[in-house]
Amino acid sequence: MALLSDRQREELHKSMLEYLHTSNFTAAYNALKADSGTEYTPDPKTKYAGLLEKKWTSVIRLQKKIMDLETRNASLQEELSLAPSKRAAMQSDWVPRAPAAHVLTGHRQPVTRVAFHPQYSVLASASEDATVKIWDWETGEFERTLKGHQRAVLDVEFDHKGHLLVTCSADLFIKIWDSQNEWKNTKTLAGHDHSVSSARFMPGDQFIVSASRDRTIRVFDVASTHLVRTILGHADWVRCVVPSDDGRLLASSSNDHTARIWDPLNGESKMELRGHDNVVEVVCFAPVAAYPAIRELAGIPNTDRSKRPGAYVATGSRDKTIKLWDSQSGQVLKHLAGHDNWVRALVFHPSGKFLLSASDDKTIRVWELSTGRCMKTVEAHGHFVTSLAWGRQSAAGGGAMKTHGTDSTVKPDEPEKVVNVVATASVDQKIKIWLP
Repeated sequence: MALLSDRQREELHKSMLEYLHTSNFTAAYNALKADSGTEYTPDPKTKYAGLLEKKWTSVIRLQKKIMDLETRNASLQEELSLAPSKRAAMQSDWVPRAPAAHVLTGHRQPVTRVAFHPQYSVLASASEDATVKIWDWETGEFERTLKGHQRAVLDVEFDHKGHLLVTCSADLFIKIWDSQNEWKNTKTLAGHDHSVSSARFMPGDQFIVSASRDRTIRVFDVASTHLVRTILGHADWVRCVVPSDDGRLLASSSNDHTARIWDPLNGESKMELRGHDNVVEVVCFAPVAAYPAIRELAGIPNTDRSKRPGAYVATGSRDKTIKLWDSQSGQVLKHLAGHDNWVRALVFHPSGKFLLSASDDKTIRVWELSTGRCMKTVEAHGHFVTSLAWGRQSAAGGGAMKTHGTDSTVKPDEPEKVVNVVATASVDQKIKIWLP
């Protein structure tokens, strides 16, 4: 009882005696009175009447309050861990959330495509206003306009070092611009007979592959600008063409409702992906990081540990759906429905856990690959969302930004420090930059 002062001890004894008396515990009352030597005459009017019960209930009330406060504290701590400063720890799972960090305005017609520079905080945008604009995505500042095309510019992409920019247009031409020499238009590639809707550098940056409304896919030599190969097979406008990470395969999508897998070396069609009920707007290869989640989704036993690029592709269509395919067998592995309008753009999350899609329903959706469920919808623009790009850059600054999440250089024991950034473009003539 050393914790109590004499006065507190006396109060405790008297309140206990009052409690024992009112409860008719006479023997206990007499024993306590004798043992403690407390002089006390029970009286319901004294302050000791009911004091013990009051103290007891207030202790219970305080205990409950403490538990409630601890729960609240835990939830606030969790909220705090999601704050920007703490979000670095969760950086690898970041997905875009409203509002956008920057809204870039300046184009006078719908913006058709956006592309990130692989090393610097530079973004290129293509538009139906026949121009390409260069921006700093970190500050949201406009840098310059590239003029040269005569009609709508339909695609734009940097080479793997960021030295060259390729654009293609409804004016039938593909142009190469030198980012290290005042963005001059150094080369123009001719060969297509109709609008060129897609142009990409092949891995190694020696060749450019393009797709056109003339129903062909063409391969050009960058150095000589010569047409190396024409690939025929689609029955209608070829909307999109992309190479696999090792350059051994091409995937294309078309108005003929199919996507196809090709061998770029001989132009042979390796697989036809049939299943969409409308124009297939976009096709993209899954990064190797996404293979475990795709296999889990499709119920494929994980005995196949192949790391071969190009094993799986995703397509987005005007039938409002996204499909995941096995590019070797041509089988549909999963059908992702949820958008209320044409699906225009797809990009895999660098972690391989998610697929992001953009649509004419003005939203971006984030799909969890292992389950196929849509886990997030972001109201992105005031009009159709035409393009979606993911840029990743080492926070150290010098490292390369990996577009499309191909992250092969990182050792597992060194957590990669990254700056996550997503860009979207829209018919509303705006480009939005989404940052953590």
